[in-house]
Parts: sequence; C-alpha cells; structure tokens
Amino acid sequence: MAGMRDGSGDFNFEIGAWVVRHRRLKLRLAGSVDWETFGGTSRMWTVLGGAGNIEDNSLEFPGGAYRAVALRSYDPGRSAWAIWWLSTQDPHRIDVPVTGRFEAGLGAFYAQDMLRGMPVRVRFLWLRTDTAQPRWEQALSADGGQTWETNWTMDFDRA
Repeated sequence: MAGMRDGSGDFNFEIGAWVVRHRRLKLRLAGSVDWETFGGTSRMWTVLGGAGNIEDNSLEFPGGAYRAVALRSYDPGRSAWAIWWLSTQDPHRIDVPVTGRFEAGLGAFYAQDMLRGMPVRVRFLWLRTDTAQPRWEQALSADGGQTWETNWTMDFDRA
C-alpha cells in the first residue's frame, strides 16, 4: 500500500547472540517493590524470509532455570508485528500475542490478557534499539492503560 512503511527489518538489531540481565518484580500489580535480578542468554535469527524471527532464551531464575522462545511475525498489510511467548514453565500454553510496531526507534506492542482472574492490558517496549545495549520492558495496566507498572526489564549485551 502506498505510504506504508516496510517494518519487516525492525528486529534486525537483535540478530545474533546476547547476554541478558533480567530484573523482575516478584509480584505483579500488587504494589510490590521487591525485585529479583538474574542472568540469561538469548539468540535471535530470522525466519519466514525475514518477515519473522525466533528469539531463543535461557533464563536463570533464582528458583531454577528455564527456556522460552519469542516468536514474532510481521504483517506488511497492517505494518505491524505480533509477538508470542512460549516457555518450558507451561509448555502447552502460548501467551496471547502482543501487537504493534516501531516508530521513531521505539517498539510498542500491546495485548489484553488476564492476571489472577483480572483483565489487564500488557505492554512490551523495545528501547535503545540503535545502540549496542538494547532494552526490553514489560508493563501491566489494570485500568485500561491509564497507568502502567513496569514489572520486567531485559538489558542486552552482545555475547
């Protein structure tokens, strides 16, 4: 379509292997200020002729390590990405996809989900993608997106 930006290369900054520093709230949307930090690794490669990618993660939680993948696909008709999360913690459940795009160097992706039986809005942000240390952040909102609680950050360094 005329005037639509081709964002199929938006995640190219992440191709390759990474060492990841995680910081995660122990309890979400409960007023908690108790964070846990842990390490991990990540490796990303493109699929679907460049219109998708897979990010393979190893997370070293204090309570035990696990594996997870982010599966992403680009829809040129909508100029938007969808991102799914699948982990060994619940290997038969794939999370609802967050959808969105990159604009002016910021990747913003949203979904509706449930947390402890309560409807929540989910937001993923990709920041600093033009640097050697990109950052991913996850936040939840219990009020339809008026306020956000950031509950997980991942800081990436090349392996």
